[in-house]
Amino acid sequence: MNILFFLTPKNEVAYIYEDDSLRQALEKMEYHKYSAIPVINRTGKYVGTITEGDMLWGIKNKLNLSLKESERVTVAAIDRRSDNRPVYADSDMEGLIDKALKQNFVPVVDDQKNFIGIITRKDIIRYFYEKSQEVQKPAVKSQSVIGNEY
Repeated sequence: MNILFFLTPKNEVAYIYEDDSLRQALEKMEYHKYSAIPVINRTGKYVGTITEGDMLWGIKNKLNLSLKESERVTVAAIDRRSDNRPVYADSDMEGLIDKALKQNFVPVVDDQKNFIGIITRKDIIRYFYEKSQEVQKPAVKSQSVIGNEY
């Protein structure tokens, strides 16, 4: 199966630029109710993922900021604990599933490492759940037919 079946394209995904201010990032995450968000550069390359925790620890340990002062700090200035590892658009399902087990969303990049969207763990689980329901329906029907014969 082609992993692009699960893709939420870039134009439908909230993301931030590495030179956006900390305040812009916080406001975008709050608006979309995200706890983590992809970070890209101005040429469209995937840079990493920043989380609420990364920002809070950065404010506490590094910056000692007020909300107004956070307008002068870029996202790139905040240390990230870890980044959601991307997959390439031509990756296989095994590689996608391996990453989705460890992160809520998997960034997808093209062969030039340009960010093209995300695949959420939720979409993968929903797909396989619906498939499992389809497989179970014929089994349930055949069991009820067999049960009626006796």
